[in-house]
Amino acid sequence: MALVMITNDDGFRAPGLRALAAAVREIARVVVVAPERDSSAASHSLTMRRPVRVRDHGGGVFSVDGTPTDCVILGTNRLLPRRPDLVVSGINPGPNLGDDVNYSGTVSAAVEAATLGIAAFAVSVCDYEPEDYSRPAAIARRIAARILAGGMPPGVLFNVNCPVSPRGVRFTRQGRRAYEGAITELADPWGRPHYWIGGGTPVDDGGPDADTAAVEAGYVSITPLRIDRTSHETLATLAAEWGDLW
Repeated sequence: MALVMITNDDGFRAPGLRALAAAVREIARVVVVAPERDSSAASHSLTMRRPVRVRDHGGGVFSVDGTPTDCVILGTNRLLPRRPDLVVSGINPGPNLGDDVNYSGTVSAAVEAATLGIAAFAVSVCDYEPEDYSRPAAIARRIAARILAGGMPPGVLFNVNCPVSPRGVRFTRQGRRAYEGAITELADPWGRPHYWIGGGTPVDDGGPDADTAAVEAGYVSITPLRIDRTSHETLATLAAEWGDLW
């Protein structure tokens, strides 16, 4: 039977993770390795200046007092009985679209798995307080089954975003998403300023074939992302035009 590792950035008790694990258990053996507490927006950070502790909760569930990337590294190298056939990260409450992938712990867990040569995808639902995860969990199960049956290209991961009531699936490119009003300045009791970073109003700019546009139209967005961030077009230009730099 295929072995699938489930992780997230919201913590091992998160309802989205539990729904995802239950759905994938219908087609594979599942081991959960997830952060002990909420690690949202942790991006691809590693815990390197203190020891990382793991708790075994039984039934194939482990919590890690570290980041989503820590979870993937420890899960694949120490906690699972063998190398997993697939790593699935989610289900995140709230979308991870466009530039969100640079900050998302959910997506970064899948990035780490792909870096290690393991098939992986991240899945989010486009609702910050979903009452029901059954629809994105069912979609994740279908994607997992397809990957387990046919594999994935090396160095590639999928970023999946599911509207609350999807009307179909679109295969998309990464769009652009910025946030207006994402910094709030406040004063402490002594009048000294401090700041909250986060929230704000998303402003999407990606075109009709982008992940942001697909979700806005009510479609599940599946975006293939690659580990190699090299701009090969620019590399060719540099060789041709900057050859005399030294």
